[in-house]
Amino acid sequence: MATALPRKMFVNLPVKDLDRSIGFFKKLGFSFDPQFTDEHATCMIIGDDASVMLLDEGRFKDFARKPITDATRGTEGIFALSAISRDEVDELVDTALSSGGKPAAENQEEPFAYSRSFYDLDGHHWEAVYMVPQGTDAKQPFEVQADS
Repeated sequence: MATALPRKMFVNLPVKDLDRSIGFFKKLGFSFDPQFTDEHATCMIIGDDASVMLLDEGRFKDFARKPITDATRGTEGIFALSAISRDEVDELVDTALSSGGKPAAENQEEPFAYSRSFYDLDGHHWEAVYMVPQGTDAKQPFEVQADS
């Protein structure tokens, strides 16, 4: 299917306490679009083409046709965010953990990527990933890759 414009991605997530979730993600460096924010929802800006709508559970139910999954008991998805360096991966996840998030999985280290993950305050699974830039010899051990 061809499209004239690049697609944008909007992920919708239910949260138990919207203000608490906004505070958590602000600590991680995210901003919010006031045009799409009220007492029941906010639009967290990931980038030019991706946003996450955090909706209190009551508002989320207006859109969902099935029961809301308790993300602390099951995984409804893994939401991966790119990072520009290993240090940014560590900073993002360390901040999430020190702000009330929980560890989600063991760190992953491959010749071409480094990632860490965490659960947010509502149990949603997030991952921060640094990918070795194209043109870099990914066959070398990852530890010797220099960040620019």
